Amino acid sequence: MKTRFLAGLALLTTPLAASEPVMFCERPLTAQPIAENTWMVEGLREELSTSNCGHIGNQAFIATPNGTILIDSGSSPHFGEALKTLIAQHSSHPVRWVLNTHHHPDHFFGNAAFDEAEHLTLASTRALMARDREALIDNIERLTGRNLARSHIALPDTIEAGEVTLGSYPLMLYAMSGHSGGDLVIMDHSTDVLFLGDMGFYQRAAATAHSPGLQQWQEELNELRGLNARIAVPGHGPSAPPETVFDQTAHYLAWLDQHLSDVANEGLGANHALAVEIPDAFNTIALTKYEFTRSVVQLYPRYEARLLWGTPQ
Repeated sequence: MKTRFLAGLALLTTPLAASEPVMFCERPLTAQPIAENTWMVEGLREELSTSNCGHIGNQAFIATPNGTILIDSGSSPHFGEALKTLIAQHSSHPVRWVLNTHHHPDHFFGNAAFDEAEHLTLASTRALMARDREALIDNIERLTGRNLARSHIALPDTIEAGEVTLGSYPLMLYAMSGHSGGDLVIMDHSTDVLFLGDMGFYQRAAATAHSPGLQQWQEELNELRGLNARIAVPGHGPSAPPETVFDQTAHYLAWLDQHLSDVANEGLGANHALAVEIPDAFNTIALTKYEFTRSVVQLYPRYEARLLWGTPQ
């Protein structure tokens, strides 16, 4: 059935001929094919800055007979417009659905460029978007030097986890929370591609600021290992076999969790947590020192509180 479905899909979604390179922030945007009628746009493995104009997160899109499905839209309406042009070079159908995996701005601020599409996310994610939207806009503007029209940063509608059909295209949605408190993971059984959002990082250190708990994140990764995926698209970094992405993300989270626990158990402060040699296994991963420092500043008070007062992590 899967082979017959894909064969019909290929006939209905003949890609358009590529034209001029699509540029954003003086760099070309490229779409990497990862499965039949499925592409990924990889963000730069950098922190937000004026030099990258906020293009640090991944996007992916699926061309279907009834319209293109976009998974995450980037960090600004301006980026979204460039992404729309890029998608049109690969799909003969416009974007009809935008699925946002979580509330971080590099994954949903581009929605405004797709105003004719239906924007969808989990209810938990939408609540976080509503709570943090103004602060996130301030942060994007400060770090990238680009002004955003606040009225254009609208909230998506909500969708429930489980089986969903967009047009005639089936997807399976999973509600997670380990990375941000509201994380949508998408499984496409037609191609066996797993879209992890920021539940998975690969060749780029994990950002942990809004994680409800590193142990919870690891437990949810173990749940996702049970899916029969062929390729995984992380929120940051290149696509890879799922176990490769799971292993690297989980290994880093386990080390970080254990290190922060050990320092807290010794009764030492955050400065001692920072004064550690990062293991060689993580030295080849982009932004490890940067994200480790942020994690200590943001998470270490929870580990102290758990030790002193028995509060949850």
